Amino acid sequence: MAVIQVDHIRKSFGKKDALSDVSFSIPKGEVFGFLGPSGSGKTTLIKLLTAQLNPTSGQAKVFNEPAEMMQKSIQKKRFGILTDNSGLYERLTIEENLELYRQLYDLPASSIDKVLQFVNMSGERKKKFNQLSKGMRQRIQLAAAIIHEPELLFLDEPTSALDPVNSAHIYKGLRYLNENGTTIFLTTHDMAEAELLCNRVAILYKGQIQTIGSPKELKKQHRENVVCVELANGEAYELPFNDETADKINHWMKSGLIDRLETKEPTLGDIFIKMTGSELL
Repeated sequence: MAVIQVDHIRKSFGKKDALSDVSFSIPKGEVFGFLGPSGSGKTTLIKLLTAQLNPTSGQAKVFNEPAEMMQKSIQKKRFGILTDNSGLYERLTIEENLELYRQLYDLPASSIDKVLQFVNMSGERKKKFNQLSKGMRQRIQLAAAIIHEPELLFLDEPTSALDPVNSAHIYKGLRYLNENGTTIFLTTHDMAEAELLCNRVAILYKGQIQTIGSPKELKKQHRENVVCVELANGEAYELPFNDETADKINHWMKSGLIDRLETKEPTLGDIFIKMTGSELL
């Protein structure tokens, strides 16, 4: 069953289309990444799927119901969301903010300890939210989004303000959530993050999907038919796939001259640039 089904969605602001004829589906248990630069329509799509915006045309379904149903109380308990406007109370402590969410979802007291460990902030619980750095605020917003271990999690640039150590900690936690049944919809412009976390990705550019597939599939589709060879003496070659290259490699291997041998595989960033002519910024 598709947890998310989007059919020919278009969203316009005045005369400008933020999204144009977007269609895709996400099955239960998948980590699906929407990749694109700022202004490509990623956040607009999350707002449509969580009923913060209505589409200009087309239809989106979540849990097999129209997306506008997501704001009804029965559906709110099934999803979590992290975006720039995931607001918490500035004058309350971390613990007090999370206590409100614990009571909202009728969770045990231990859920606060569990989620603070998830975001690597167990020792900061008495700090007021307005005293936190941008990265710490982002981690607590994520904690509030996942405290009830939702069936579906929307993450809009979840590690944009985090250092590599805390990003790695969050990635580990997200994989744990996913392994325990949470479907994750992730928007990012971080290609390494997408490759690490996502089962499939969609490249979004100027409001349109350019391609969809697993990182491995996309790299295979766009791989050049070139083999890279580096010899022990430091000489390096990029050779085409043909009989002559096979003969050369066979000779070098028999002579023990090859130090490195690999195909020339593009990164997700390379594929984005190739398909859109733009770099991810």
